[in-house]
Amino acid sequence: MNKIIAKNPVARHNYTIEDTIETGIVLSGTEIKSIRSGKVNLKDSYAGIKNGELYIYNLHISPYEFGNIYNKDPLRDRKLLVTRREINKLFGLIKQKGYSLVPISLYFKGNFVKVELGIGKGKKLYDKRQDIAKKDAQRRMLQNVDK
Repeated sequence: MNKIIAKNPVARHNYTIEDTIETGIVLSGTEIKSIRSGKVNLKDSYAGIKNGELYIYNLHISPYEFGNIYNKDPLRDRKLLVTRREINKLFGLIKQKGYSLVPISLYFKGNFVKVELGIGKGKKLYDKRQDIAKKDAQRRMLQNVDK
């Protein structure tokens, strides 16, 4: 059973997600304690490939209150754990087809913290408006059925 820690509220609004991938993440002890207390924010985070390895940027994990000197920078770059084959596949998608890697959610799988990355393209303004109109129409239909 997966316990969701945090979700990215704007990921599916700003991107059309075509595929997802589950990755591990390298964290320190105080970061895990802070995550267990729910002090994490995925809103402005994104993923990218640097030096042949996959990293997540701008993932904000608040410093642990009782961590003193062992606390790390809240916005530091964190390494994501995927296989070499997956990194090569993602690298090809990013460079050639213009896809982006967007963190969708952060969750516990057993005792491990996992990141769900979405592979998608950015939406244009008119695409966002169409999605909002569809959701609004569905909401109205549900309200009419309930009455």
